[in-house]
Amino acid sequence: MAGHSEDPNADQQYHLEVGPADIADTVLLPGNPERIDKIVAHWDEYEEQASHREYRTATGTYEETPISVTSTGIGGPSAAIAVEELARVGADTFIRVGSCGALQEEMAVGDLVITTGGVRQEGTSDEYVREDYPASADYEVVCALVAAAERLGYDYHTGVTMSADAFYPGQGRPGFEGFEAAGSTELVDELRDANVKNIEMEASAIMTIASIYGLRAGAVCSVYANRETGEFRTEGESRSAETASLATHLLAKMDAVKREVGADRWHAGLSLE
Repeated sequence: MAGHSEDPNADQQYHLEVGPADIADTVLLPGNPERIDKIVAHWDEYEEQASHREYRTATGTYEETPISVTSTGIGGPSAAIAVEELARVGADTFIRVGSCGALQEEMAVGDLVITTGGVRQEGTSDEYVREDYPASADYEVVCALVAAAERLGYDYHTGVTMSADAFYPGQGRPGFEGFEAAGSTELVDELRDANVKNIEMEASAIMTIASIYGLRAGAVCSVYANRETGEFRTEGESRSAETASLATHLLAKMDAVKREVGADRWHAGLSLE
């Protein structure tokens, strides 16, 4: 295989160190490289393809459907690099799989949040498009994630996600020695009152970039913390991993149905079987 290069047409990508033969059409995008082990535990089989910096990649099958996973590290900038380089080697669908803080009182730790749209509080997507461009999850990805959560019997919520650049003041937490950024103390209340469901750090960048390029993207996150009740537990990670994996299988079924009937988009009037 040729050496890695910044040339977008190169066989191997500069940061991810993967090529077209290494990647399936759909790629799951966790932040933490260690989360990959929990994701592939749900698959039929897998093979690790590359590990470079925060980017670790594996490819295999789930219910005989080809599937890949690449860790992105924390935040929009590194997630954007992953989407860019994966798209350049043939990926066309991206599902962010992560953890989040819930903003609504009724959302329990361990529940899933399936993102329908994003508040672009991160700065990465501003480098791509004007700030009033929406961060929208792809309709088919949302439908597949909802169908997967239903089939698996997991409690889930759908709605708007805010993606932040900073974990502490950027999400309404105090910084070092109690530092409070302007507006940070009101942030959680304002988002909750606007019916925003959760906060995390990558989804809006991933969805915005995918939308610009005509690719599919969405997100499913496990609730680790409820910012209204103060509850915190690292719970539900396996649920988001399994839901995203099954959603990949369902997306493949959607694509097959579209080809069979000659439709451009899957819709609720078409079968998933």
